[in-house]
Amino acid sequence: MLAPYACDPATTRGRRFPEQVAPTRTDFQRDRDRIVHSTAFRRLVYKTQVFLNHEGDLFRTRLTHSLEVAQLARSMARTLHLNEDLVETVALAHDLGHTPFGHAGQDELNECMRQRQRGGFEHNLQSLRVVDELEERYPRYNGLNLCFETREGILKHCSRADAKRLESVEPGGVGQRFLERWQPSLEAQLCNLADEIAYNAHDIDDGVRSGLITMVQLEDVDLFQRFRMEAEAEHPSLKATGASRRLMYETIRRMLSAQVYDVIAATQTALEHAQLATLDDVRRSEPLVQFGDEMRHASAALKSFLFHQLYRHPQVMQTTQQAKTVVKDLFDAYLHAPAEMQAGFAMRANGDECQGDSDAADAVRARVVADYIAGMTDRFAVREHARLTGKQLLL
Repeated sequence: MLAPYACDPATTRGRRFPEQVAPTRTDFQRDRDRIVHSTAFRRLVYKTQVFLNHEGDLFRTRLTHSLEVAQLARSMARTLHLNEDLVETVALAHDLGHTPFGHAGQDELNECMRQRQRGGFEHNLQSLRVVDELEERYPRYNGLNLCFETREGILKHCSRADAKRLESVEPGGVGQRFLERWQPSLEAQLCNLADEIAYNAHDIDDGVRSGLITMVQLEDVDLFQRFRMEAEAEHPSLKATGASRRLMYETIRRMLSAQVYDVIAATQTALEHAQLATLDDVRRSEPLVQFGDEMRHASAALKSFLFHQLYRHPQVMQTTQQAKTVVKDLFDAYLHAPAEMQAGFAMRANGDECQGDSDAADAVRARVVADYIAGMTDRFAVREHARLTGKQLLL
């Protein structure tokens, strides 16, 4: 049974383009299905989480990460009596706007846009842009025409300038809460924290699998070491030389479970203190989905370890620099020769809004190029870069 402050599809704030309700699915279930069948969702299988797709078959991709976030979020939502379907939907959609090459691609594309004073690039905004404009599946509208609650959950971050722009085209829409300093739904808050739990735990797995971090180094991470010692005490066979993979999996499993139970307990306590009666109460309260104090500090220490030992590892940084070069070269090439893009994007870059040398025309062209690059998979971007520049990078 849903809590009174949970999102209910029967009282959704609706879609931008009204549609008849599906006979066998709620609106949130319908949103989930539209995301799963979208082109952007399929592309996630070849988009970087930490390691490039060609670096190993078993490393996480944006797709497997999104599935893991959805699993964790649904588990917590069920116990908290929140809407599982909405939680799953937001989790599956939260990275749809991510560029190739992970955060390296985003950072470079943002820099390319900022250098031309074109408003930058941010993957949360791009995820919203994907579901609102860039998917081309339906005859009556662009995008997927998702419910307000789904779109709100996708847009985790937004600058005040971007919020004002969103509000100008959709008054009272998904940009409003950033201007009013309101909170999103509890379902959206839960997905945000599930994302953090998932990538922290699974980046350990990928980091050890790659050889860039070791089990010895992880002894300095209290959150990991605590559950490693617990696993070894309960299963002494895990201390054997050939059992290192089982030991890591069991440690991560226990660590994930502890974080999930901690979020549930801390959030239940926060909800009891807040005495919420409606979804509007949620929006006007402080953030309520949270870790307890001890787990929050432990999670922050794990993030710091991963930042310094994995994300800033020399091998990862070398790949990051090459990825940034690919993105920059592609941006410059397409901006100079829009016809090199696929037909639909080339047509947009040469449309009426892009004619002439005005700032407005240049801004539209730059945004079209950013849309095109952001939608690429890692391997397509590498192939395009080789085709346009003759350089062989990231191969």
